[in-house]
Amino acid sequence: MSGHIVNHEALTAYISDLMQTQGVPADEARIIGEHLVEAEMFGVTSHGVSRTSTYMKRLHEGVVNAKWSYRIDAETQSIVKWDACNSMGMVTGVKAMQEAIDRAKESGICLVAANHSNHFGMAGYYARMAAEQGMLGICITNAPPNIAPTGSSRAYMGTNPIALAAPRNGRPVILDMATSVVAMGKLVVAQKLGKSIPEGWALTAEGKPTTDPNEGVKGTMMPIGGYKGYGLALFVDIFCGILADAETGPHMNNLWHDFVNPQNVGHCFCAIDISKFLPLSYFTEKMERMIAEIKALPKIEGVPEIYMPEEIEFAKRDRAVQEGIPLADAIYNELAEQGGIYGVEMKI
Repeated sequence: MSGHIVNHEALTAYISDLMQTQGVPADEARIIGEHLVEAEMFGVTSHGVSRTSTYMKRLHEGVVNAKWSYRIDAETQSIVKWDACNSMGMVTGVKAMQEAIDRAKESGICLVAANHSNHFGMAGYYARMAAEQGMLGICITNAPPNIAPTGSSRAYMGTNPIALAAPRNGRPVILDMATSVVAMGKLVVAQKLGKSIPEGWALTAEGKPTTDPNEGVKGTMMPIGGYKGYGLALFVDIFCGILADAETGPHMNNLWHDFVNPQNVGHCFCAIDISKFLPLSYFTEKMERMIAEIKALPKIEGVPEIYMPEEIEFAKRDRAVQEGIPLADAIYNELAEQGGIYGVEMKI
């Protein structure tokens, strides 16, 4: 029987231990480990533990700073511009969204824009932070070029994800989506597992449809909704690349292949304090009414339930906590190899 079932806490501790071998402080290493494992439990394997080896190599080569730091370049009570000083993106993400939340408690809304950062994983993680504190959360980030503008075969924008989250009486409603049909990480995972990809995910460098992830990685990702996805990706770059003063499109260095030059990724984090508009209890009451009405709508034949965004992922997370996280042999073995390289015993 192929594959391995691993405990989420043991996996988090192992990744944290790996990160600490490269000088990442224990609390920051824990943030990174928790984030990667959370993505894995949510079923977002494209942003899960398969990225560990890439992050470790970037730390080892010194292309990213191991210890988090930042500088405030501009601020008001509701607008902050950070230089993330080439820190690990996940640590910057947690710190920046918490800053937005704290300031929004006073001003009602806060946008933190950060530059000189790195890949920060699953965007919904940060939007969810705001929702869990009774706020609306918005998070966007740009990325190296993977999407071609409509009418071109040459990639210019990244897959540039957008995440929004709203609180409710139960778990928050979260929309977390790339502006491409799937994230580039899904192609990278398919490469590692030696699997093909569905047609419609990517094009070759010549602009032809492909089911080969190796050709897709060298080509372009398909935008969601055609020109609409192109437009969304473009505006994420406007906010995160131009407004935040990070790099844009083809000027950003590659996460997977460039282990010399920093990426200079840009992010935007926004928190909106609902209580400044109306009582939070009233907001969540109306949220529950809306959700109940949607779930009660007539269902198409064969559809057992109408789900809220991220509801399926929360169910996957619950199963992973109770039953363990399934890891393919290739991913498990790659993690074990990292332990051998960096002298960390793998107890998962």
